[in-house]
This record gives sequence, C-alpha cells and structure tokens, in this order.
Amino acid sequence: MAARTEMDQPRVVILLGPTGVGKSKFAIECAEELGGEIISADSMQVYRYMDIGTAKPTLDDQKKVRHHLIDLVTPDQPFHAALYRTLGRKTIDQLVESKKPIWVVGGTGLYIKTLIQGLFSSPKIDPRVRENLRAEAKEKGGGALFERLKRVDSQTTSHLHPNDLFRIIRALEIFDSTGVPISFYREQHRFGERPYVTLKIGLEMNRDILYRRIEERVDQMLEKGFLGEVVRLMEMGYGRELKPMQSLGYKQMVQFLLKEVGWEEAVGQIKRDTRHYARRQWTWFKADPEVQWWDESSDRREIILKIKSFWRGGGDLT
Repeated sequence: MAARTEMDQPRVVILLGPTGVGKSKFAIECAEELGGEIISADSMQVYRYMDIGTAKPTLDDQKKVRHHLIDLVTPDQPFHAALYRTLGRKTIDQLVESKKPIWVVGGTGLYIKTLIQGLFSSPKIDPRVRENLRAEAKEKGGGALFERLKRVDSQTTSHLHPNDLFRIIRALEIFDSTGVPISFYREQHRFGERPYVTLKIGLEMNRDILYRRIEERVDQMLEKGFLGEVVRLMEMGYGRELKPMQSLGYKQMVQFLLKEVGWEEAVGQIKRDTRHYARRQWTWFKADPEVQWWDESSDRREIILKIKSFWRGGGDLT
C-alpha cells in the first residue's frame, strides 16, 4: 500500500498548555463553533471514579461536545502511553471516516507525542535488572533512584516527577542494561513517525496569574467534594499503593485521611505541587518548536481563523 502524502493525511488540531490555562474550555468553544469531537490527552482522566481531582469534563461539557479517551479503566488497572497511542489512533481513524474535525486536548506531553509521532524502540532488558531496581526502591525509597537517574540522565529527570517510580525504573533499567541513557534512544529515534498533519496551538499566560488561578482551582475542587471523592475511592478498595492514588492531589488527600498531615499542610502541598507540575509542562512544551503560542487573553477569532486556514490546507503547518 502506498504511503499517505501530506495532502491526504488526516489533519489534527492539538490544543495544549500547562494545567489551569483554560485548554478544555477553549476546546469546547472551538468544537461547538467548528464541529468535531475531542480526544483527551490527559493521563489521569483515563481513570473512572476520579473526576474532581482530574478536572474531568463534566456531563454538561460532554453533552456539548463528545469526548474520547476518558473513563477507560479503573484505578487498579494498568494504563500507559503505548495503550493510549493505540486507542487514540483508532479514535482518529473513526473520526476521519466520519469526516469530523479532530481536536486533541490536554497537558500530558508524552501522550501527545506518542499519539502523533510514535514510540521509540527500546533495547531488550533482562527482567532481573527490573527486579533489582524494584528491590532497591523498596529498600532505599524512590527518591534515591531518582537522584541516581539524575546523575546519569539529567535530560530525562528534567521532565520527570520524582514520585513517578514507574518511569524512573524504566529509565534506569535501560541505563543499567546498556550503559546508555533512555534520552539517547529517544533522540536517535526522534519520533520520526508522522501519520498526521498537525497544528499545535499552545495557550499560555503570565505565570503569576496562572499560579493564582491554580490555587483558586484547588479551592474550587475542594468545595466540589474532592475529599469525599478520595474517601469513596478508598472505600471501594483503591489503596494508596496504586499509581493513580499517588498522583497530584490524591496523594495529599490520602495522607490527610490517614492523619499523616493536617488539612492546611495537605492543601498547601497540592497547590505547591500543582504549580511545580505546571512549570514542568511549560518546560516540556516550550522545547517543541512546532507549537504556535497564544496568550490566553488573545483574540480568539484569530486562533479560529488560523484553524480554519489549516483545515483548508493553508496557513503555517507544523
């Protein structure tokens, strides 16, 4: 079968940016005006029962515009970028067939990258290396592994959360097995698989304003019943050892419920860690020269016109 040319490749609009900048709201406004459906690119919204803490689209939002790749698995089921890529591409194929505009919206940079550019081929790993790393993590803690990874592959740790033990071990097992950091393999691959023509729209705003908005959003989540959501999750048997329950916000609420921290400390940590997360997202996305950045307060009509031109086959394509 002949490879697709750019003229007949599916066109995909990607709306990205740090948490709290207003991506979801703007995406819904765009889809209501221009048509189409939204594919979520959020690594936490795939989990059922985790709604408030993940800022998942409300039922009203989903009635306005159909959303895909949310509520896929329960918190005790595994989910990763490769699975997201498979499901995302299947969804894109379906939307292309139905001739609906495609909006990919979210802040999980790795998910967006694997969806539109593919995954790199990693070397074969001896299972014993992974077992040894897990034992080391249990004995010394995930922080020790993160620091070790930082010494051998600071490029990877620059956009990796210190508590993301799964990816820390993944990176270390490659280095321990080959002597080569995972960032090298990614660089060599360069994510060269490009099945779509994409327009990447990045939303940004003054950082001080964003940080204030983040703090306000945390307060709103708590007012909506975030603590009760975590209580229900624990009552359903989803314990703190699960990866989603160790994520931003959920981890601190669990610590409060187990009386490990007080309320003020838990809330303060959520706000602080969310600010840090937004900064890491900025670092990831700013490194992508394909993103066309717009201030959140910009004239939305200009962005709409840019998107219309892209769909017609004109404009500056990424």
